[in-house]
Amino acid sequence: MTNEFIAFWQHLPGQIKPYIFQIGDFQLRYYGLMYIVAFSVVYMLALYRMKHEDYDYSRDTVENFFVWAILGLMLGARFGYVLFYNFSYYISRPLEIIMPFSLEGGFHFTGLAGMSYHGGLIGVIIATALFCRKYRIDFWRFVDFLVPAAPLGYTFGRLGNFINGELYGRDTLMPWGMYFPGDTTGLLRHPSQLYEAFFEGIFLFAVLWTIRKKRVFDGFFLALYIIGYGTVRFFIEFVREPDSHIGYYFGFMTLGQILCLAMILAGGCLYFFRRSASKA
Repeated sequence: MTNEFIAFWQHLPGQIKPYIFQIGDFQLRYYGLMYIVAFSVVYMLALYRMKHEDYDYSRDTVENFFVWAILGLMLGARFGYVLFYNFSYYISRPLEIIMPFSLEGGFHFTGLAGMSYHGGLIGVIIATALFCRKYRIDFWRFVDFLVPAAPLGYTFGRLGNFINGELYGRDTLMPWGMYFPGDTTGLLRHPSQLYEAFFEGIFLFAVLWTIRKKRVFDGFFLALYIIGYGTVRFFIEFVREPDSHIGYYFGFMTLGQILCLAMILAGGCLYFFRRSASKA
């Protein structure tokens, strides 16, 4: 790589505006658009499976489900962030949990800053269980129908983090490191959002989509995804900057890694539970 290209790459985040347009203090950010793209991609892949594979769900059923899933994701991600990452702050400011403004240091728009992947996953699973119960759909088969497509949608969420210049990595001397405009230290940092977009998104999608037609037992793909995501995210956390107000547990482990270990354990338990149930 030439020095010119390296310099361009390292300063790329500072050249990208995080919003599509701005009117006064209001900004329409790419991050919000990425949610729309993510759900659209997963929806199109679900329709593809319905057309070419042995699934008898109607288009209306899938469309109705995505309304539930979006609501579950947004509520779960928000409440997950409040509970896992900043409970002490929000317990004294409960209105800020659900309103897109901060009251600290004045009244200003934040856009519900603070979302948690782990909380979002829990929210989607709960929403899916409630949806399946209401419409009398087999939950395990339905989630296995959806899961192989989900990681590709998640890729766009991490690209939104990158465009926002948030959730960047720890400092590095590697030439592919980047300078993020929101980083007041001015250090060269791992573009961990891109690592996550690739490994948590594209890589997991490639694995799950390739084997999607295998019939092991209902719930297999959900268990595999939970274990796979937790494992990949656990290792990427070693180069991701921890939240400044939390830091490290035990001197070396981030909260994200603790949640991922819990996720791997839950996925493993689910795998053995569903495998045993299928043999009963």
